[in-house]
Amino acid sequence: MADRTILHCDLNSFFASVELLDYPQLRDRPVAVCGDPEARHGIILAKNEAAKAYGVQTAETVWQARKKCPELVLLPPHHQRYREYSRKVNAIYGRYTDLVEPFSIDESWLDVTGTLHLFGLDGKGLADRLRREVREELGLSISVGVSFNKIFAKLGSDYKKPDATTVIDRENYRAVAWPLPVTSLLFAGRTAAKLLAPYGVKTIGDLARMEADTLTQLLGRQGARLSEYARGLERSPVVPAGQRPPPKSVGNGMTFRQNLTGEDQVRTGLELLSDTVATRLRRAERKASSVQVTIRDANFKTITRQQALPLPTNLSRELAQAALELVRASWNFTVPIRMLTVTGQNLVPEWAATEQLDLFAPERGPQRERLERLERTVDVIREKYGKDAIAIGTLSRRGQFVEPPQDHISFKDHEV
Repeated sequence: MADRTILHCDLNSFFASVELLDYPQLRDRPVAVCGDPEARHGIILAKNEAAKAYGVQTAETVWQARKKCPELVLLPPHHQRYREYSRKVNAIYGRYTDLVEPFSIDESWLDVTGTLHLFGLDGKGLADRLRREVREELGLSISVGVSFNKIFAKLGSDYKKPDATTVIDRENYRAVAWPLPVTSLLFAGRTAAKLLAPYGVKTIGDLARMEADTLTQLLGRQGARLSEYARGLERSPVVPAGQRPPPKSVGNGMTFRQNLTGEDQVRTGLELLSDTVATRLRRAERKASSVQVTIRDANFKTITRQQALPLPTNLSRELAQAALELVRASWNFTVPIRMLTVTGQNLVPEWAATEQLDLFAPERGPQRERLERLERTVDVIREKYGKDAIAIGTLSRRGQFVEPPQDHISFKDHEV
């Protein structure tokens, strides 16, 4: 079977580039976008190439960034405008194929296998044309990876920036991809790298040469997937937005390196699980109307409890609080817990989950709005820089006692 031609297109410094459309005089100056330019503890959401040269990093605080670059110009974000430009860019991609899968607000995969012949171009030629059209029509730049699967196409768009095309094909993927750090591979985060380092796995090539069974023992199903990714065996299709059925439930389960005892440890475990569940709910544009908790002790006795929520939610704090209430009502904290699972159930679309004004707590609505803005800001940072880029509260303690999570997202027709 002939190889596919997959493109991964990544908008360069997207938020900052969109803001600079209104400030062309700032293009050569260091610029960053942050939540509150007046707050020392505001978080950097994006930066341009000039700011990167000073070492300014996404997710660091404003005061940290300004220590590195006192001349840093700070601009507030305009998320609606980013969504508008994301739609415009994807519309340009849609001229060349109907197989366009957005990966985040500024990244998309394109499968152009069946349409390349219409334009008389190879993958690199089409990538270069897309870069030119996005630049000329929107004033933005993209980097494009061209490969025979989605993982290496993504690796290619990251390989050289800004405004570049990188081809990773059957002939060169070992020379291009294998010398790179293992964390360069999609879904290989710092936690996985830390677990693999004692086994001499530092590069993608080391990962490819490691026995798949050993990786599965270390990382579970994720280990088997990473082994396939490193060896160029990833074959998942490019799925256009809207074609995947909406999930019926979203859950995350974890077996802990050390059994949990006491309410504080259990709370930290539930916060970690709820953070992941909430992130996936927001990505699916869904809210949970009820929460379920599954608890397993050291003797493998398992119980499951669930309850309806006062309001549908995709906020990690509200899911964690509801989960903790279930555990409090059904478990003796002196009995060690080996495994926990938190699942959001009875999902409803975000747009349908309207909140009624509470006359006795009028401040509740604005508080939830602030929490949602905070958690969505964290989503943006993690989408771009990995799930370990930033943590909320006690989640920074996750590595003390947890194993890699066991994820499950239930759809109408299948489960993954």
